Amino acid sequence: MEKQAILRNADFGTFVEKLSQQFDVYFPVKKNEQRFFKKYASSDFQAVVGEVRAFEPLKAFFSRARECVAQDFSSEVPSPNHKPFAIIGAKACDLKGMKIQDFVFNDHDYKDPFYIAAREKNLIISADCTCAIDTCFCLALGVKPHPSDDFDLNLSSMADGFLVEAGSAKGQKIVNEFSSLFIPSDERHIKERDDQRVRVAREVENNLKKFDVPNQDNFKGIFEQNSTAIWEDEAKTCVECGACTNICPTCHCFLLYDQQKNEQLARFRIWDSCLIRDYAKVAGGGNPRKKLWMRLRNRFEKKFDFFPKLMNMYACTGCGRCISACPAKIDIRRVLRRLVQLVGNSKAV
Repeated sequence: MEKQAILRNADFGTFVEKLSQQFDVYFPVKKNEQRFFKKYASSDFQAVVGEVRAFEPLKAFFSRARECVAQDFSSEVPSPNHKPFAIIGAKACDLKGMKIQDFVFNDHDYKDPFYIAAREKNLIISADCTCAIDTCFCLALGVKPHPSDDFDLNLSSMADGFLVEAGSAKGQKIVNEFSSLFIPSDERHIKERDDQRVRVAREVENNLKKFDVPNQDNFKGIFEQNSTAIWEDEAKTCVECGACTNICPTCHCFLLYDQQKNEQLARFRIWDSCLIRDYAKVAGGGNPRKKLWMRLRNRFEKKFDFFPKLMNMYACTGCGRCISACPAKIDIRRVLRRLVQLVGNSKAV
């Protein structure tokens, strides 16, 4: 296969069926106006490959919300009893989220064996966005609505199928195995893909104008001002549900707990949330972030101050999931706008 080739609509089902012989395949399906990942079954196959990101974050496949990490003090690492999985339809914002997850779980002296095993064994088949919804603001964070790297395969929707690009040796191996399903692409397909990418980018740009979303170039120094009033105001409606952190593709905090059943002891890891009251509590009952507004500030500070200083990248992808999930209607775009305005006003003075 060349750098790009065409997978025709008529052959897509066959491609997924062949893939399912090696992997548990997950793909987005649409219910009302939301998209959710669903496991492939040959009798029920209605994938929504294009459109926008699924509601669930990609991290859920690589760092489970709850997973056993030790059993009965054994030195052996528990391993999953399922096939590797292939995820179809991941978006560019998902892939940026995995950069943060990789940094946390694989770029330090201690490397998480569960996360690394999942990253090595499993397959990511990303896809261009073919539209934008009103919560999309990826361009403000330097993320385009189409993947450019960090995928094994990428699918760009065409009128007659998908323009397929291999982005890794693992992805190339798959297309080599299924080479009979692919036909050569030509300049017409490249132009169709590029025109679509331009159109979707304009939709996101319209969102930025409509909601007055500041660009990441304006985020430097937004936490150097004393903005307690903003955090107290934004925290008034927060119910500490943790939806924003659970749905976020870059949030990664977790806690460990032990559970005994009969004579067996197991240790589990579960997702944690900095919005929950006990998040920062230490032995003896002390809590450096005992007020809700402090914990809300911590969530933003880590994304827009800590990570830029640590790895020169904002830990936000502009996916808008937290906007959709928050029952309190705390809009990350509004908070960023207020912080940027505060810095601008202080400079004016």
